[in-house]
Amino acid sequence: MNARLSIRQTGLNSLRPLRSGNSAKTDSRRVASVSKAVCATVLAIASEQSQKGLTPRKMKFEDAAFDFIPWAKPLSDPRKAKITVRQLLNHTSGLAPESTGARNAGPWEYVFGHTGDPKTQKLAFAPGTDLGYSTHGLYHAALVCENVTGKPYDAFAIEALFKPIGVEKWSFGAFDGGAEIGRHPNHELGMPARDLARVAYCMLRGGRWGDRQVIPKWFVDETAGPTHTVKGIKSFGRDAECWSDGWELPARLTDGRGRGIPPDARFKPGSGGQLIAFVPSLDLVVTRQTGSSGDWQYEEYLRKACAAAAADD
Repeated sequence: MNARLSIRQTGLNSLRPLRSGNSAKTDSRRVASVSKAVCATVLAIASEQSQKGLTPRKMKFEDAAFDFIPWAKPLSDPRKAKITVRQLLNHTSGLAPESTGARNAGPWEYVFGHTGDPKTQKLAFAPGTDLGYSTHGLYHAALVCENVTGKPYDAFAIEALFKPIGVEKWSFGAFDGGAEIGRHPNHELGMPARDLARVAYCMLRGGRWGDRQVIPKWFVDETAGPTHTVKGIKSFGRDAECWSDGWELPARLTDGRGRGIPPDARFKPGSGGQLIAFVPSLDLVVTRQTGSSGDWQYEEYLRKACAAAAADD
C-alpha cells in the first residue's frame, strides 16, 4: 500500500495508513475504541433528527441518559438517574471506568449492574465530578440511540451516517439479555480504513458530504474542545481536557505527546493501532485499522502524518 492513497471519487485528499497486512478497502475487523467516536457522531445525528421531529422521541445531550434506557430499570445505583447523554460520551458518567477492572463484555444484565458485581452495580464517582475512561458508557449510548430513533443502533448508523457518505463495509457487536431485555447492538464496530476515512472526511468538512449536511455542524464544532469541566491527569495518564464527545484532542496533552500536533486535530485511537483522525488546518484525514489489540504510539504516528502533510504543502 502506498504511503498516500488518493480516493478521487469521494474527494478524500489523503489517507496515510501504515502497512498492516489488511485491506484498507475490504477488511472490516474490529476498530476497538475508534468505535466510540463513531457512536458519538451517530448519536449527534439522532439528536439532530429528534429535534426536527423525525424520531419517536426528542433527545439533547444535556438530557438524562437513563430516561432513554428503559431496559436498565430498576437502576442499580440511584445516582445513575443524574447521568446525562453527554457524560456517556466524554467519560464523566462514573459508569464502570476501565480502571475498576470491569469487563468490557455483556450480557446486558452485567452492563446494567443487575448481576451483583459492584464494578457495574455502583458508580465509581458521582456524574460529572471526575473522569474515568468508560467503554460501558458507550454501550449505554447505543441503547439511547435505539430508544430515541426506534431503530437498533446498527440500523440507524447505517441509514443515517454510513449510507449517505458511501461506506461500503462494516460489522457491529451486540450483547444478549434475558427475556425482558433481549439482544441489542452495542457500539462496537468493525470497518476498513478507507470507510473510516469517509467518516473523518465528513467531520473535516464540517459534517457535510457533497450538498448534504450529514453530521450536525454543532457537533463537529463541539468536538474541538473538552465538553466537561474536569481537570487534571486522568485515564492512561492523559489530561482530562483531551476528552470531548467521543473524540479526543491530542494537542492538549501536556506530557509531550501532543507536541507538533495542530491544536484543531481530533482523533480517536483504539487498542492495537486503530486510528481515526482529522486535522482541518492541514486538510488531512488519517485512518488505520489492524483488527489487533495492544499498545501503539498514536500521537507519534499522527505527528509524523501531520509533518508529512505540512511538507507537501
